[in-house]
Amino acid sequence: MEAIGDRSAMPVLDAQQVTTLISDSGVTRYRITSREWQIYDKADPAYWEFPKGIYLEQFDNALNISSTLRADYASYNEKEEIWRLAGNVYATNVNGEEFETPELFWNQKTERVYSDSAISITQPPTPTALQTEGANAKGSVIKGVGFESNQDMTRYTIRRPTGIFPIED
Repeated sequence: MEAIGDRSAMPVLDAQQVTTLISDSGVTRYRITSREWQIYDKADPAYWEFPKGIYLEQFDNALNISSTLRADYASYNEKEEIWRLAGNVYATNVNGEEFETPELFWNQKTERVYSDSAISITQPPTPTALQTEGANAKGSVIKGVGFESNQDMTRYTIRRPTGIFPIED
């Protein structure tokens, strides 16, 4: 009788209430927080799983939060270096744009973010709208199906777009 079952189906790590920092060249770049993090190192391919969701903050050089990302579920394929985020995916970029979609992928090798799902992007109000409308000012809302972007989500293309765009008089 085997003491351990199928090792590829068992996580080598199953951590609860995790917060970790990721640095690049000694500079803190990301903070990841999750209620559960599992690492399956013997699976083919090896992967990480965040079955109870994930929250990520990206920092600028002064350690200010420049962008955020959250999802109800996340997984990371180590071989392909691809993140899959699913369920109420919500992100903000350095420009204050807000992204909402049911599913999003991030390919770290190609530094691309993409989705074939519906996407909604809310852009912040223009300075003119803020001056004239104050707290009631609204930005543009762009919707579509399908999306591709650089990994900072500052240069993006929306396939099959629709939207509401405020027009100044």
